[in-house]
Amino acid sequence: MATQRELGAELAWTPVEAPTGESLTGAHVLLRRVNADRDAAPLYEVSHPPHGDPAIWSYLPEGPFESPARLEESLREAERSADPLRYTIVRASDHRPLGTASYLRITPEFGVIEIGHIWFGTPLQRTTGATEAIFLLARHAFDELGYRRLEWKCNALNAASRRAAERFGFTFEGVFRQHQVIKGRNRDTAWYSILDREWPAVRAAFLAWLEPDNFDSDGRQRRSLTELRKIPPTGA
Repeated sequence: MATQRELGAELAWTPVEAPTGESLTGAHVLLRRVNADRDAAPLYEVSHPPHGDPAIWSYLPEGPFESPARLEESLREAERSADPLRYTIVRASDHRPLGTASYLRITPEFGVIEIGHIWFGTPLQRTTGATEAIFLLARHAFDELGYRRLEWKCNALNAASRRAAERFGFTFEGVFRQHQVIKGRNRDTAWYSILDREWPAVRAAFLAWLEPDNFDSDGRQRRSLTELRKIPPTGA
């Protein structure tokens, strides 16, 4: 007699669409498809000396770049790519390019998508706009495209990225040892995710955190994202 084997939950699942690169608009930042001609020089300025910190490239597979022209070459490749799908993060008030982020490892048939290749130039770091940029990408993936799983991966030694993942509401899933070789060095990769059933609580915390009254007159947050995720939804 055949042994009954345990299986995963049966789903009424329909594959979703891949993102097409439409602009994502927030109150503080706008994410639009990367454009090498207009983005290379300002992005170089905010990410290289004397105005930028080259340390942002430490855990990324590319950079720092020798010149704006070399960064432009990289962005030109990104323009042609559908996966990774690269966005430039620009300030809403003046459309100044301040950083980049991407969707990658896009798997519409399973409803899985990753955000990565994220770097924030010096003027964007530790700002409301930086958090809003991540929220816009997550909201588009879950609410507008219908993905089941959003991933975040980083070098396991990248403490700042790991703290950010946890702050944004991602759940740590483990470390893939000897996962890659980046710039001639071993990379162990830390994996994080948000699932669609977890997203409503994460989304509510983002929205509450981004409310203007969550900040004092000096721009300091009153309640953190972590604190807000602990507050039960209204009516719970």
